Parts: sequence; structure tokens; C-alpha cells
Amino acid sequence: MTRPQWLRPIVAAAGTIRPGQLSRFEPPPDGSARPSAVLVLFGESDGRPDVLLTERAHGLRRHPGQAAFPGGVIDPSDDGPVGAALREGQEETGLDPAGVDVITTLPAMWIPVTNYSVTPVLAWWREPSEVRVVDAAEVASVHRVPLAELLDPANRMRVRHPSGAVGPAFHVRDLLVWGFTAGVLSRLFEAAGIDEPWDRTDVRALPDPVRDDERSFRREGRGAM
Repeated sequence: MTRPQWLRPIVAAAGTIRPGQLSRFEPPPDGSARPSAVLVLFGESDGRPDVLLTERAHGLRRHPGQAAFPGGVIDPSDDGPVGAALREGQEETGLDPAGVDVITTLPAMWIPVTNYSVTPVLAWWREPSEVRVVDAAEVASVHRVPLAELLDPANRMRVRHPSGAVGPAFHVRDLLVWGFTAGVLSRLFEAAGIDEPWDRTDVRALPDPVRDDERSFRREGRGAM
């Protein structure tokens, strides 16, 4: 199956995007960061473009409850970032890697709080397979989120972390997508030129805990800076 027309701008952007366009944090040059990878998997469900996201288990020590791409640390037995991303995708969601066409890898980004150097692996879900929670100790839920919902200006805002840092976010269905995952999606959409105008002055305090009652998040309202 050939790649659909809607995916082509994303693929083109991925081939030219520079590290500084994705994140202001580049991995330290001394190689001290822990290498890891995530699977940025675009597909189609019921004829609608989507992307695969997970909700991390709430009992995890790192990033509990956050919406995330499937991914994790690169093991010595992995074939680099691509092998790690596909393995983690299978372990976390049960997807069949045989139906996934890897397109390219994006520049590695550094997450200072965990000292991970994360390489996003961009892929096309040529033959989608059933996905589900494989291990509830790691993943709380699995979602195929339509791009139309992510790009809807009504679902976009920025969130302010207690540290004071402000970054892009998406509020889709029951997921608040923020942090690293939202940053990759937002900047990739922008580079691909598929963004719709949205209100960047809509800044909301990040709920604590993040997945606390969604009504409390909505009550923060617009322009909460």
C-alpha cells in the first residue's frame, strides 16, 4: 500500500527538520545521556488519519499517567533506535511490527529531568493490527487519536508546569497530551504546514496530578497566565 497523500507533508518535513526546530534541548556531546527511542506511528482508522498514543500507568516512577508515544530505552540487542521503537511498540500495545513501514528517524532530543536522549522513529502503519494494553503495570490505555482532533484549534492550548516552563498541549477525548510528546507533534505539524491557527495565548496551569479530574483542568479557563 502506498503512503496516503495526507502523510506526504509530514514525511517531507521529517526529512528536513533540524534539531533546533524540535527542541531546545540537544543531547549532551559527552554521550552521558541514556539512549532511547519512541515510535511516532501514523495510520488510518475508518479512513481517518491518526497517530498511536499510550497513557502511561499511574503507578510508574517516571512520567506516571502521561500520554506518550510507545517507546523506551534502547537495549544492546536492539537494532538501534528503529529496533527499540518497534520492540517497545509491540510490548506496550501488541501491534504487529510486520505491518509497520519505518520512514525515517528524527533528530535525537534530550529530556534533562530523566537524562534520556530520545530518538523519534517516524513510521507509516501500512497494515494496522489490533492494539491493546499488554501490561497494565506499564500502560493504562492505548489510543489511536485522529489527527483532525489533534489539529482542531478547540483542542489546543499551552500548559504551564509548576517549574514555570510553558509548552504546547492537546486536550483530546480523555487525554491531556503535553511535555515531550506534545512538543514533537506540535513542531512536526508546524514544520509540515498542516497546523490550523490556534490561540497560543490560552495558557493553563498543569493539573496536579496531571490526570486529576478533567473538570478541574477545564475550569482553569483561557488565558490563565
